[in-house]
Amino acid sequence: MTELQLPAPAKLNRMLHITGRRTDGYHELQTLFQFLDHGDELCLRLRKDGEIRLTPGLPGVSDGDNLIVRAARLLRAESGCPLGADIHLTKRLPMGGGLGGGSSDAATTLLGLDRLWQLGLTRDRLAALGLRLGADVPVFVRGHAAWAEGVGERLTPVTLDTPWFLVVHPGIEVATAAVFGAAQLTRNTAPITMARALQGGAPSWHNDCEPTVRSLYPQVAEALDWLGSRAPAMLTGTGACIFARLNTEAAARRLLADLPERYTAFTARGLNLSPLHAALGD
Repeated sequence: MTELQLPAPAKLNRMLHITGRRTDGYHELQTLFQFLDHGDELCLRLRKDGEIRLTPGLPGVSDGDNLIVRAARLLRAESGCPLGADIHLTKRLPMGGGLGGGSSDAATTLLGLDRLWQLGLTRDRLAALGLRLGADVPVFVRGHAAWAEGVGERLTPVTLDTPWFLVVHPGIEVATAAVFGAAQLTRNTAPITMARALQGGAPSWHNDCEPTVRSLYPQVAEALDWLGSRAPAMLTGTGACIFARLNTEAAARRLLADLPERYTAFTARGLNLSPLHAALGD
Protein backbone atom coordinates (compact mmCIF):
# COMPACT_ATOMS: atom_id res chain seq x y z
CA MET A 1 0.00 0.00 0.00
CA THR A 2 1.49 3.32 -1.09
CA GLU A 3 -1.55 5.65 -1.16
CA LEU A 4 -4.75 6.25 0.79
CA GLN A 5 -7.67 8.56 0.00
CA LEU A 6 -9.62 9.22 3.20
CA PRO A 7 -12.42 11.49 4.44
CA ALA A 8 -12.07 13.92 7.33
CA PRO A 9 -15.71 14.43 8.33
CA ALA A 10 -17.31 17.39 10.04
CA LYS A 11 -18.88 17.15 13.48
CA LEU A 12 -21.74 18.92 15.16
CA ASN A 13 -22.17 19.61 18.84
CA ARG A 14 -25.82 18.63 19.22
CA MET A 15 -25.70 20.26 22.67
CA LEU A 16 -22.95 22.00 24.67
CA HIS A 17 -22.98 22.86 28.37
CA ILE A 18 -20.16 24.63 30.21
CA THR A 19 -20.17 23.41 33.80
CA GLY A 20 -17.06 25.08 35.22
CA ARG A 21 -13.62 26.53 34.71
CA ARG A 22 -10.46 24.76 35.80
CA THR A 23 -7.47 26.36 37.50
CA ASP A 24 -5.46 25.94 34.27
CA GLY A 25 -7.98 28.11 32.41
CA TYR A 26 -9.65 25.30 30.46
CA HIS A 27 -13.40 24.84 30.71
CA GLU A 28 -15.30 21.76 31.86
CA LEU A 29 -17.81 20.74 29.20
CA GLN A 30 -20.63 18.34 28.57
CA THR A 31 -21.45 17.82 24.91
CA LEU A 32 -22.80 15.39 22.35
CA PHE A 33 -20.64 14.91 19.25
CA GLN A 34 -22.13 13.63 16.01
CA PHE A 35 -20.46 13.18 12.63
CA LEU A 36 -21.72 14.36 9.25
CA ASP A 37 -21.38 12.74 5.83
CA HIS A 38 -19.57 15.86 4.61
CA GLY A 39 -16.07 17.13 5.22
CA ASP A 40 -12.50 17.50 4.02
CA GLU A 41 -10.55 14.82 2.18
CA LEU A 42 -6.91 13.79 2.48
CA CYS A 43 -4.77 11.89 0.00
CA LEU A 44 -1.76 10.30 1.74
CA ARG A 45 1.13 9.03 -0.39
CA LEU A 46 4.06 7.10 1.04
CA ARG A 47 7.53 8.67 1.02
CA LYS A 48 10.62 6.69 1.94
CA ASP A 49 12.83 9.68 2.77
CA GLY A 50 11.04 10.65 5.99
CA GLU A 51 9.80 14.00 4.64
CA ILE A 52 6.31 15.27 5.51
CA ARG A 53 4.95 17.53 2.79
CA LEU A 54 1.48 19.09 2.71
CA THR A 55 -0.21 20.63 -0.33
CA PRO A 56 -1.75 23.08 -0.59
CA GLY A 57 -0.86 25.13 2.46
CA LEU A 58 -3.61 26.95 4.33
CA PRO A 59 -3.57 30.75 4.03
CA GLY A 60 -1.97 32.30 7.08
CA VAL A 61 -1.09 28.94 8.67
CA SER A 62 2.54 27.79 8.73
CA ASP A 63 3.45 24.10 8.52
CA GLY A 64 4.54 24.28 12.14
CA ASP A 65 1.04 25.35 13.17
CA ASN A 66 -0.90 23.12 10.78
CA LEU A 67 -2.55 20.24 12.62
CA ILE A 68 -2.02 17.86 9.70
CA VAL A 69 1.73 18.39 9.67
CA ARG A 70 1.91 18.38 13.46
CA ALA A 71 -0.02 15.09 13.60
CA ALA A 72 2.26 13.46 11.03
CA ARG A 73 5.42 14.65 12.76
CA LEU A 74 4.14 13.58 16.18
CA LEU A 75 3.25 10.10 14.94
CA ARG A 76 6.62 9.72 13.24
CA ALA A 77 8.49 10.85 16.35
CA GLU A 78 6.50 8.70 18.78
CA SER A 79 6.70 5.57 16.64
CA GLY A 80 10.28 5.99 15.45
CA CYS A 81 9.07 5.39 11.91
CA PRO A 82 11.62 6.42 9.24
CA LEU A 83 8.96 6.90 6.55
CA GLY A 84 7.29 10.09 5.38
CA ALA A 85 4.29 11.19 3.34
CA ASP A 86 3.01 13.59 0.73
CA ILE A 87 -0.36 14.80 1.99
CA HIS A 88 -2.83 16.57 -0.27
CA LEU A 89 -5.75 18.31 1.41
CA THR A 90 -9.06 18.99 -0.27
CA LYS A 91 -10.50 21.62 2.07
CA ARG A 92 -14.28 21.91 2.21
CA LEU A 93 -14.93 22.85 5.83
CA PRO A 94 -14.55 26.52 6.79
CA MET A 95 -11.83 27.48 9.24
CA GLY A 96 -13.14 28.85 12.52
CA GLY A 97 -16.51 27.29 11.83
CA GLY A 98 -17.01 25.02 14.83
CA LEU A 99 -17.20 21.92 12.63
CA GLY A 100 -13.93 20.42 13.86
CA GLY A 101 -12.20 20.59 10.48
CA GLY A 102 -8.63 20.91 11.76
CA SER A 103 -9.15 18.27 14.44
CA SER A 104 -10.73 15.90 11.93
CA ASP A 105 -7.85 16.45 9.49
CA ALA A 106 -5.40 15.61 12.30
CA ALA A 107 -7.28 12.42 13.21
CA THR A 108 -7.43 11.29 9.59
CA THR A 109 -3.69 11.91 9.34
CA LEU A 110 -2.99 9.83 12.46
CA LEU A 111 -5.18 6.89 11.43
CA GLY A 112 -4.21 7.07 7.76
CA LEU A 113 -0.47 7.17 8.39
CA ASP A 114 -0.75 4.43 11.01
CA ARG A 115 -2.24 2.29 8.23
CA LEU A 116 0.11 3.52 5.46
CA TRP A 117 3.24 3.11 7.60
CA GLN A 118 1.96 -0.24 8.95
CA LEU A 119 2.53 0.79 12.56
CA GLY A 120 -0.42 -1.07 14.09
CA LEU A 121 -0.87 1.34 17.00
CA THR A 122 -3.92 0.86 19.19
CA ARG A 123 -6.87 3.22 19.03
CA ASP A 124 -6.14 4.23 22.64
CA ARG A 125 -2.56 5.20 21.73
CA LEU A 126 -3.67 7.19 18.71
CA ALA A 127 -6.38 8.96 20.73
CA ALA A 128 -3.78 9.89 23.37
CA LEU A 129 -1.55 11.34 20.65
CA GLY A 130 -4.56 13.19 19.26
CA LEU A 131 -5.31 14.77 22.62
CA ARG A 132 -1.85 16.33 22.57
CA LEU A 133 -2.91 18.12 19.38
CA GLY A 134 -6.34 19.28 20.52
CA ALA A 135 -9.29 18.40 22.74
CA ASP A 136 -11.57 17.49 19.80
CA VAL A 137 -9.11 15.16 18.04
CA PRO A 138 -9.85 12.01 20.14
CA VAL A 139 -13.52 11.82 19.14
CA PHE A 140 -12.49 11.75 15.47
CA VAL A 141 -9.85 9.11 16.23
CA ARG A 142 -12.36 6.89 18.03
CA GLY A 143 -14.96 7.40 15.32
CA HIS A 144 -18.28 7.04 17.12
CA ALA A 145 -20.88 9.59 18.15
CA ALA A 146 -20.17 10.34 21.78
CA TRP A 147 -21.13 11.97 25.03
CA ALA A 148 -18.07 13.99 26.07
CA GLU A 149 -17.01 15.47 29.38
CA GLY A 150 -13.88 17.12 30.78
CA VAL A 151 -12.47 19.38 28.07
CA GLY A 152 -14.20 17.08 25.60
CA GLU A 153 -11.73 14.20 25.87
CA ARG A 154 -13.67 11.82 28.18
CA LEU A 155 -15.82 10.00 25.65
CA THR A 156 -18.69 7.55 25.97
CA PRO A 157 -20.11 6.15 22.70
CA VAL A 158 -23.80 6.90 22.16
CA THR A 159 -26.38 6.31 19.47
CA LEU A 160 -28.14 9.47 18.35
CA ASP A 161 -30.91 10.08 15.85
CA THR A 162 -29.58 10.54 12.32
CA PRO A 163 -31.60 13.36 10.76
CA TRP A 164 -30.63 15.65 7.92
CA PHE A 165 -29.10 19.01 8.70
CA LEU A 166 -28.68 22.32 6.97
CA VAL A 167 -25.36 23.78 8.10
CA VAL A 168 -24.94 27.51 7.47
CA HIS A 169 -21.71 29.51 7.54
CA PRO A 170 -22.25 33.27 8.06
CA GLY A 171 -19.02 34.16 6.26
CA ILE A 172 -16.84 35.01 9.26
CA GLU A 173 -14.42 33.21 11.57
CA VAL A 174 -15.10 33.00 15.30
CA ALA A 175 -12.11 33.09 17.64
CA THR A 176 -12.63 30.31 20.16
CA ALA A 177 -10.31 32.00 22.65
CA ALA A 178 -12.39 35.17 22.51
CA VAL A 179 -15.57 33.25 23.29
CA PHE A 180 -14.11 31.26 26.18
CA GLY A 181 -12.41 34.38 27.52
CA ALA A 182 -15.55 36.53 27.48
CA ALA A 183 -16.74 37.73 30.87
CA GLN A 184 -20.40 37.10 30.01
CA LEU A 185 -19.93 33.43 29.06
CA THR A 186 -22.06 31.03 31.09
CA ARG A 187 -19.69 28.81 33.07
CA ASN A 188 -21.91 27.37 35.76
CA THR A 189 -24.53 25.24 34.05
CA ALA A 190 -25.45 22.42 36.42
CA PRO A 191 -23.94 19.10 35.28
CA ILE A 192 -26.37 16.48 34.06
CA THR A 193 -26.04 12.77 33.45
CA MET A 194 -25.64 11.32 29.99
CA ALA A 195 -28.94 9.49 30.43
CA ARG A 196 -30.75 12.72 31.23
CA ALA A 197 -29.22 14.47 28.24
CA LEU A 198 -30.29 11.69 25.90
CA GLN A 199 -33.73 11.46 27.48
CA GLY A 200 -34.31 15.19 26.97
CA GLY A 201 -33.50 14.94 23.28
CA ALA A 202 -33.08 17.55 20.58
CA PRO A 203 -35.92 19.92 21.60
CA SER A 204 -34.30 20.68 24.96
CA TRP A 205 -30.66 20.76 23.85
CA HIS A 206 -28.83 24.07 23.81
CA ASN A 207 -25.35 25.55 23.47
CA ASP A 208 -24.06 27.70 26.34
CA CYS A 209 -21.73 29.56 23.95
CA GLU A 210 -24.57 30.86 21.80
CA PRO A 211 -25.56 34.01 23.76
CA THR A 212 -21.92 35.12 23.96
CA VAL A 213 -21.28 34.47 20.27
CA ARG A 214 -24.46 36.35 19.41
CA SER A 215 -23.23 39.40 21.32
CA LEU A 216 -19.66 39.29 19.97
CA TYR A 217 -20.52 38.45 16.34
CA PRO A 218 -23.64 40.16 14.97
CA GLN A 219 -23.33 38.23 11.69
CA VAL A 220 -23.82 34.96 13.58
CA ALA A 221 -26.80 36.43 15.45
CA GLU A 222 -28.36 37.50 12.15
CA ALA A 223 -27.84 34.04 10.63
CA LEU A 224 -29.33 32.36 13.72
CA ASP A 225 -32.37 34.61 13.47
CA TRP A 226 -32.81 33.81 9.77
CA LEU A 227 -32.45 30.05 10.23
CA GLY A 228 -34.37 29.98 13.51
CA SER A 229 -37.39 31.56 11.86
CA ARG A 230 -37.60 28.53 9.57
CA ALA A 231 -36.48 25.61 11.77
CA PRO A 232 -35.00 25.08 15.25
CA ALA A 233 -31.45 26.45 14.92
CA MET A 234 -28.35 26.11 17.08
CA LEU A 235 -24.69 27.06 17.12
CA THR A 236 -22.14 24.24 16.84
CA GLY A 237 -19.13 24.52 19.13
CA THR A 238 -18.16 28.18 19.36
CA GLY A 239 -19.31 28.73 15.77
CA ALA A 240 -19.36 30.44 13.40
CA CYS A 241 -21.46 27.68 11.79
CA ILE A 242 -25.05 27.11 12.81
CA PHE A 243 -27.35 24.23 11.95
CA ALA A 244 -30.97 23.21 11.72
CA ARG A 245 -32.26 19.67 12.17
CA LEU A 246 -34.63 18.51 9.41
CA ASN A 247 -36.57 15.27 9.11
CA THR A 248 -35.83 14.62 5.43
CA GLU A 249 -33.24 15.40 2.79
CA ALA A 250 -35.94 17.11 0.73
CA ALA A 251 -36.75 19.48 3.61
CA ALA A 252 -33.06 20.30 4.05
CA ARG A 253 -32.67 21.01 0.34
CA ARG A 254 -35.77 23.21 0.26
CA LEU A 255 -34.33 25.29 3.06
CA LEU A 256 -30.97 25.44 1.28
CA ALA A 257 -32.72 26.80 -1.82
CA ASP A 258 -33.98 29.76 0.23
CA LEU A 259 -30.51 30.63 1.57
CA PRO A 260 -29.60 34.34 1.30
CA GLU A 261 -26.66 34.97 -1.03
CA ARG A 262 -24.53 36.35 1.79
CA TYR A 263 -24.27 32.89 3.37
CA THR A 264 -22.80 29.56 2.29
CA ALA A 265 -24.29 26.26 3.39
CA PHE A 266 -24.48 22.54 2.80
CA THR A 267 -26.87 19.71 3.60
CA ALA A 268 -25.65 16.56 5.32
CA ARG A 269 -26.88 13.48 7.15
CA GLY A 270 -26.00 12.90 10.78
CA LEU A 271 -23.99 9.72 11.38
CA ASN A 272 -23.09 7.65 14.42
CA LEU A 273 -20.08 5.97 12.74
CA SER A 274 -17.46 8.24 11.23
CA PRO A 275 -17.04 7.98 7.44
CA LEU A 276 -13.29 7.73 8.12
CA HIS A 277 -13.72 4.48 10.00
CA ALA A 278 -16.12 3.17 7.41
CA ALA A 279 -13.48 3.88 4.74
CA LEU A 280 -10.80 2.10 6.81
CA GLY A 281 -13.10 -0.89 7.33
CA ASP A 282 -13.15 -0.51 11.12
